[in-house]
Amino acid sequence: MGDTSTNDAFMLIASNQASMNELIDARSPDFIAVQDAVTQVAIQLAQAIVRDGEGATKFITIRVDGTYVNADECRKIGFAIAHSPLVKTAFFASDPNLGRILAAIGYAGVADLDVVALELYLDEVLVARHGGRHPEYRESDGQRVMQQSEITVRVVLNRGNESTTLWTCDLSHDYVSINADYQELNLNSA
Repeated sequence: MGDTSTNDAFMLIASNQASMNELIDARSPDFIAVQDAVTQVAIQLAQAIVRDGEGATKFITIRVDGTYVNADECRKIGFAIAHSPLVKTAFFASDPNLGRILAAIGYAGVADLDVVALELYLDEVLVARHGGRHPEYRESDGQRVMQQSEITVRVVLNRGNESTTLWTCDLSHDYVSINADYQELNLNSA
């Protein structure tokens, strides 16, 4: 799923030393409580990694809703948007370039994608619907959203109930500089 840090890890280890009953029934309230707590910690850590990205200036939530096949379709679209250098640089530039986001959706590899049914939102602003730009969309509304430090991109496929959420950041000049000079910085600090 792209480049990942070799230093970022989340491990949950049980010592089997607690004097409590083993949680084996996934429907029990105790099991659900532990599962929810672990999930919340994992989400907080995942978001912290994104926020702490090298040179990141914007935190972007990508939510893809409404597929009937499985959540994998939503993930394909989410990752296509999140990994696109053109989309990420548009976020850095506060440029509501809808074509870049729509192109990423299109090349995500989702079979039978109905672009006429698709809706695209930047935060609460409906920017594309019925296969094109929404008639009431104003570029100034898109720019207002894109200038924020936290942005939500929501893609609604309108073909089911599955959904997924993931997080990414923009691609800034600093990211390029930090990673271009990475080896030099390490050699100079040694």
